[in-house]
Amino acid sequence: MNIKQSILKELEENRGQSVSGSYLAGKLNVTRSAIWKAVKSLKNDGYLIDAATNRGYLLRPDSDILSAESIRPLLKGGAKDFFLDVRGCVTSTNTIAKALALEGAAHGTAVIASEQTAGRGRLGRSFYSPSGTGVYLSIILRPDLIPQDSLLITTCSAVAAARAIVSIANVRADIKWVNDIFVNDKKVCGILTEASINFESGRLEYAVVGIGVNVTTRDFPDGLNNIAGPVLDERPSDRPVCSALAAEILNNMSECMSSLTDKQWLEEYRRRSFLIGKEILVLRGNDRIPAGAIGIDDKAGLIVKYSDGSTETLTCGEVSVRQLH
Repeated sequence: MNIKQSILKELEENRGQSVSGSYLAGKLNVTRSAIWKAVKSLKNDGYLIDAATNRGYLLRPDSDILSAESIRPLLKGGAKDFFLDVRGCVTSTNTIAKALALEGAAHGTAVIASEQTAGRGRLGRSFYSPSGTGVYLSIILRPDLIPQDSLLITTCSAVAAARAIVSIANVRADIKWVNDIFVNDKKVCGILTEASINFESGRLEYAVVGIGVNVTTRDFPDGLNNIAGPVLDERPSDRPVCSALAAEILNNMSECMSSLTDKQWLEEYRRRSFLIGKEILVLRGNDRIPAGAIGIDDKAGLIVKYSDGSTETLTCGEVSVRQLH
């Protein structure tokens, strides 16, 4: 950890309170001048730091730049053991996380960014990821799971993300099977799960779960304006919501993954689903097949009923709410 990171760690742990330059210099065994230069560099990076003679340096409550130092103090339980790889702008956190997984990165390695230039969603779609208005993270998981049960990972992650959104915004978060989260009828979060199979064991070698959240994102590209929206109308002035959201997602991921196979989270997934009881369209290629969504089974599959009375459990694919006129 370099001087800047060490100072940031101290300021984050004392957010909203002054930390004296002499204390920092003594603890880090450097000169006061070195402290001043490092703080100046942090301010140039965008951190909101107030300095006052005889009082020291204060990281303002509304400073909200994603960093390992801002996220780690908020981690709980098993998430405290996660490795955080926090970056500014990346192509795609999933792309980076998959490369790290292939290199042997441990369970719980999280790649977190404040911007993506090539963010990806399901079915090859792009995920709009502008700078400074969202949280984009991917976590490497190494569950002992057969491929047929991999849907549990995505649905468990949806519950984790929904809980996190509720905790930082005090809003209702609904889940559209299988991987989208909606607030006020607008999509605020998308989840992309990618996995590798060990063909010798027939089980998953790793899974990478990518979670993108529109925290205060606006001005969506054409085609998304009527679909996507932000979690918050404006950024609070008294707390760092992006760091808190990232931490809460990781905390909830750790908790949900610990009960992945006993499915303690599944009933919550059912409660948050807004498709149940609605008329939907099952999308298959160019076909749009009318059906009714009647339930979520014990493997997180969507149970649908067609007009001829037959039922089917979907474990992949896409559905949309049917607009009745």
